[in-house]
Amino acid sequence: MTLAEIGPRYGATWGADDIITLGLPDGIWQVSGSGGTKQLLIKSDSLDRAQVYGPEIFPGGKAVLFTARVSPDWNASRIVVQDLETGEQRVLVEGGTNGRYVPTGHLAYVRDGTLFAVPFDLARLEVTGGPVPVVEGVMGPAGVGNLARAAAQFSFSRNGSLIYVVGEDSAQAQHTLVWVDRQGSEEPLGAPPRAYGQLQLSPDGRQMAVRIGDSTATQDVWVYDLERGALSRLTFEGAKSRPMWSPDGAHIVYRSVTDRGGDVSWKAADGTGEEEQITTDGTVALVSSISSDGKLAFFYTGPTAGRDLWMVPREGDRKSSPFLQGPFNETSPKISPDGRWIAYISNESGRNEIYVRPFPDSSRGKWQILTDGGEAPVWARNGRELFYLNGDKMMAVSVEVEQASTPVSPGQAGRPVATFAAGTPRMLFEGNYVHGNNEAYYDVSLDGQRFLMVKPGEQGDSAAPQQINVVLNWFEELKRRVPAAQ
Repeated sequence: MTLAEIGPRYGATWGADDIITLGLPDGIWQVSGSGGTKQLLIKSDSLDRAQVYGPEIFPGGKAVLFTARVSPDWNASRIVVQDLETGEQRVLVEGGTNGRYVPTGHLAYVRDGTLFAVPFDLARLEVTGGPVPVVEGVMGPAGVGNLARAAAQFSFSRNGSLIYVVGEDSAQAQHTLVWVDRQGSEEPLGAPPRAYGQLQLSPDGRQMAVRIGDSTATQDVWVYDLERGALSRLTFEGAKSRPMWSPDGAHIVYRSVTDRGGDVSWKAADGTGEEEQITTDGTVALVSSISSDGKLAFFYTGPTAGRDLWMVPREGDRKSSPFLQGPFNETSPKISPDGRWIAYISNESGRNEIYVRPFPDSSRGKWQILTDGGEAPVWARNGRELFYLNGDKMMAVSVEVEQASTPVSPGQAGRPVATFAAGTPRMLFEGNYVHGNNEAYYDVSLDGQRFLMVKPGEQGDSAAPQQINVVLNWFEELKRRVPAAQ
């Protein structure tokens, strides 16, 4: 049952009064557990540019507890309380996330994989003692990461039982890189095991740019020389991700997380010179592709309910402009090799599907590639096929383009209009490979016959989490280890 349309969400709690409290890009909202119109509780303007995560209403409904992320480093986050009657905000914990009120008179929170507890006075909304580590090895955010894996994996019941997921974030696994042909046969690339993420082959196919590092640790961009088997580091200050080659192969463009948000930067592919920022407005820009003439396509959480597609020129004034805006989530824009089409993901049908529009004029048509779900689109280098993932299945669809001379408007008289046609999607192979958040963790060889895939290791995404612990009568242990005034 749909309760409310909310777009990107940054954590939620379901209160005893059947009210769900939500963290959204523009603030903290509430919606009834039976559905209805959501109500704004706190505007993000009052949070001094912090990202709010995991809000919880205190018993009695007079105050709200939440995590304020003030930098890319989760360990620098603050646990904040706001009095809903007076509007006063107070920092309760410096350096912690996922704060939760425990009816024993404590606050519980996570830092660096450890569950801490501090004595807490609910009436005065004050911490009354120092933090005490109570559980080690709780899966949760640490270091530099994003909101995709922001939740600490613990909870507790009213009768005092604690439940938590054991271990560190599964993305710490040592993945491997493999070539997979169209029939699903694998061949190891030979690169050393690492926490590989988004990757892309160079225009000449001789090198690969890849993100190494997970969402809870420092991420950097590395370059692997396929001919020499050499892995070298390109960036040295996290968090860097989503590497893309410039059309001439001279530079690598990537997302660079700063205190302002997520900007787009680039650096010479050979590692010489300094990093240069392409965007500087602090939007959470997730770069996804580059056209042959140097236009960068990216998506980010915009002022509407969902994510929008934007463009920015690599040279010149570098002023960002919208390509496609609307109430739905549009992500992962991929410009075709000839620069005339753009494939992207939209959830306008109720789930993620892949669409294609003309580029750079998005108003001249729209084609849906399939109707049974899809993510992570990648064009073949010759532009005649489009690949995508449907769960664990690698899919391919042929592409046909025809030219027509009929103008679409009087102002475009004489301008040829292209029509797009997609064939029937077909499965190439199926296997257990690392997926991203709609983004490609794979690329296609220049001849379109092999796919460079990230394969999870023994501790990878397919195996983790490996254990969930339940602790009975945890409230009694908590009161013994961390005495609190009653």
